[in-house]
This record gives sequence, structure tokens and C-alpha cells, in this order.
Amino acid sequence: MTTATEATPRSEDLYPSRGLPEPRLAPRKDPVVHGSVEDGPLDVVHLRRYEQNGFLTFEGMFDDDEVARYLAELQRLRGDEALADRPETITEPESGQVRSIFAVHRQSELMERLCRDRGVVEIARQLLGGDVYFHQTRVNYKSGFRGKEFYWHSDFETWHQEDGMPRMRAVSCSISLTDNSPHNGPLLLIPGSHQEFLACVGETPENHYQKSLQKQEYGVPDDESLAAMVEKGGIEAATGKAGSVTFFECNVMHGSNSNITPWPRSNCFIVFNSVENAVVDPYCGLEPRPGFIAERDDFSPVEIA
Repeated sequence: MTTATEATPRSEDLYPSRGLPEPRLAPRKDPVVHGSVEDGPLDVVHLRRYEQNGFLTFEGMFDDDEVARYLAELQRLRGDEALADRPETITEPESGQVRSIFAVHRQSELMERLCRDRGVVEIARQLLGGDVYFHQTRVNYKSGFRGKEFYWHSDFETWHQEDGMPRMRAVSCSISLTDNSPHNGPLLLIPGSHQEFLACVGETPENHYQKSLQKQEYGVPDDESLAAMVEKGGIEAATGKAGSVTFFECNVMHGSNSNITPWPRSNCFIVFNSVENAVVDPYCGLEPRPGFIAERDDFSPVEIA
């Protein structure tokens, strides 16, 4: 195990946010792509598209048999009474249905293999320019009829403020285990929004994660800034058949609508962070979120399954 103190010393806060009198947009201070064509499977077209838009979607990275196995495991985990009352299991605020299960690579050997899939890990390494570790893993269920929205946000703003992630050198990977259609609350992204950092207003409450995992109220964009981002970049939905995969940059503005259709939208969600970007003390000045939300002890490189 590698401790945060050993991995990354405290550095200047390059992306101050919250506690400000008004929101503020500032250019990012980190590269978007840290690797090169020689470092992995993505060609120059993919790397340029990721740098420009902040995300990439690939159809058919997992075949029907693989998807069926992983989806069956998601349903097993959802019904596991031993997990029901654990803090890693987050329920919907009104219906009580399971919304997310965190640290899923520690809850299931099968899901751990998915998180360590060669194709997924090699792309993450290429985008981040070297070895990566799991900052966070989870499954999102978004049930049919009553699966609630995830409001617009930049993951990095939260990870920086509440987890102490120093720089923009992380990538999220969303693996679709059900079809993601325009109707069942797919991931929505604002192309190009990752090129600017939006500093948000409002002081972070203690133990904010206990409510924010159900409904986020701090670290969310103001209407005017969000409208300006959409006017500039538009909105794209990451739709695709089960087995598709979307990689999106840690600072890209994204969210998703509620799911009022009968069709659930279940995804496995993996956050890879560079081992050179391990978390330090949170920049908001509060105690860090629990390790099942943001890894603080084990920064060892992910090994391919």
C-alpha cells in the first residue's frame, strides 16, 4: 500500500472553488492528453477528438455473452442482503431503490475483472500517460420509471475540493451493461467544456457526500455559466448498445436526466487516476470522503486481468 503522503506532497491550489462570491471560469492548466500514439491503442484521430471534445465512445467493446455475465452479476449484487446496509450502497432518495454501489471491484471478483479489462486499462494508461490506479469504481443502476437524474457537474471540481485530487489527470470510463438510448437517461456531455474550469460558489458542508451521492447541491454550475458552455459546445448524448464504452475527461461538464421509461440504464463506472496525481488533503479544508468513494490508501498501478 502507498500512502497519500508518500505519493504526492501538498501543492499550490491551482483550481480554487467554493466559498467564492460568484462563479468564475478560468482556462485549465493541465494537458488533456498525457500520452502519445505510441503509448496505446488509440490513433491520432481518437486522441485529437478526445482532446477537442473531452470524450470518446466505442461501440461493441464487450460482446453479448460478456455483457450478460456482468449484468447478471449486477442484479446479484443489487439483491445481496449483506450489501444492502453497507455505506457503499446508495439508494434513491424517494423510492429507496439501489442507485449505486461503490468500490464494486472489492465487492465482486467478476466486477474486478471487468475493471481490469485489458482494452479499458490500456486506453486509460494512454490518455493519462502512464500507470493508473482506481480512484473510484461503482455501478449505477438508474432503474426504470424512477431512476433519478445526476445534475450537471465537473467531476474534477468535486474530486479536487472534497478528495484532494491535485491536477486534471484522471479519466472516467462508463461501460454500458444495458442499452443507453436517448430515452432512458443517458450520459449527457458538453463538448469542449473540459477546457475551462468553473469555480463554483457555496461552502462545502461537512459530510456532504452523504447527501450529494443522492442529489448534489454543491459544486454544481450556475445557470449562466452552464448556458454559456452549452451555447459554445452544444450537448451530446453518449448513447449505444450494451457493451459500448465511453471515456470522458475528468473536467468535462456532464449529467443525465431522470429515467421515466420502463428500461433501466445500468453502467459500470471506473475512475482511473494517474499514479503521479494521487490525492492529498481535500482543498475544501474538510475531512476527506470515505475511501470507498475516493481511494486514499492504495495507489498501486492497476494490473490487467
